[in-house]
Amino acid sequence: MAKGKKATQTKSKTITLKMAQDCVKLAMDGKRSLDLSFKEISTVPTCIQKLFEMDELNLSRNFIRKVPDFTDNFIRIQVLDLHSNYLEALPVTIGRLQSLLILNLCNNRLTSLPNELGFLVKLRTLNLGLNLLDALPASLAGLKELRHIGLSDNRFTRFPGCLSRLTNLERVILDRNPFLTEKTDSQDSMTTERLCMVKESFLCEGCLNKFQTERRMLEDAERDEPEPKVVLT
Repeated sequence: MAKGKKATQTKSKTITLKMAQDCVKLAMDGKRSLDLSFKEISTVPTCIQKLFEMDELNLSRNFIRKVPDFTDNFIRIQVLDLHSNYLEALPVTIGRLQSLLILNLCNNRLTSLPNELGFLVKLRTLNLGLNLLDALPASLAGLKELRHIGLSDNRFTRFPGCLSRLTNLERVILDRNPFLTEKTDSQDSMTTERLCMVKESFLCEGCLNKFQTERRMLEDAERDEPEPKVVLT
């Protein structure tokens, strides 16, 4: 810090209704979005309750620590972007946003998720990367329309079991999580460089054949493995 300069604390800016209205954008297809990203706000402005008929709400890249309950008034919202804030938890009322298609919660401080997240039955994309999560609620198995989920840079040590029940899931990103190996009890955890899950229909013929061949080799190796001998004493 330069001599003579005093350390200053970042102050949250105040957003008025007029300022928020100026941030409303109208797309060619008639959808309306409220873009309050990069506004240096630490709380969600209460005045935006009057703009509840938005189709998209962007509150990313701020200092927001809490999502207020009144956001459930945005019943038409299809895209909610809250990435790059300081969120540590989500309100249970988020489960009332029944029209949501895309939810971006990347780069926050989330350690857990509410069960009500499983009520977002239309959700197709969920980004939870760069948080502090080590598990997902079992209720996420109800997200039958989910196609993409990002879980990179969290604290997962194993693949979340609830995702295996999502038949429409096309892509799971689990980069840089401390997955535990099961080879030895004393083996330390390892971090994955790249771990994705995709449907077989998305692979080219060559990659699919290679994958199927390697899978058969693994299955054959497991069958050929000798059974452990039992010694009676």
